[in-house]
Amino acid sequence: MLMRKTKRYQVEGSSSLWQIYKTVSFWKVAKNFIVIEVARITPFLSMKNWLYRTFLHMKVGKRTAFALKVTPDTMFPEKISVGDDTIIGFNTTILAHEYLIEEYRLGDVHIGNRVMIGANSTILPGVKIGDDAVVSAMTLVNRDVPEGAMVGGNPMKIIYTKEQIQAKKTEKS
Repeated sequence: MLMRKTKRYQVEGSSSLWQIYKTVSFWKVAKNFIVIEVARITPFLSMKNWLYRTFLHMKVGKRTAFALKVTPDTMFPEKISVGDDTIIGFNTTILAHEYLIEEYRLGDVHIGNRVMIGANSTILPGVKIGDDAVVSAMTLVNRDVPEGAMVGGNPMKIIYTKEQIQAKKTEKS
């Protein structure tokens, strides 16, 4: 498994979060917050995708389903891409930033096609989740997820690889 790909930016003086509006516009954050809060509670999947694409500049694939209460990154949602036919479970958070004491980090998040992300998961910046992967509920996705794998836990561990899943299917046949 690969580690996260983030770019680091050093700050001096107060913690990086106190310097947030030096890194991102207040008006961008305010607009994104309103759009995200509307999308979090709307039951209309096509409306959510339209809001994310139009106002947050996220790349959202065809027939992707964001469940209720999903929270994409408020500061840098444009760094998030989600493939076709993917399901993002209830109350999942997708982060593209981390504000730390002496630095902040930004990283693109790529979620593949036909991915299933269970409820209450957190996806950290700089990760790639491969096509056909399954992320179990309440997982902290802190590194890349291989294509076709099933992962879960905090910290995340591989439960089954693509090859193990295919072997089990073959045994049943």
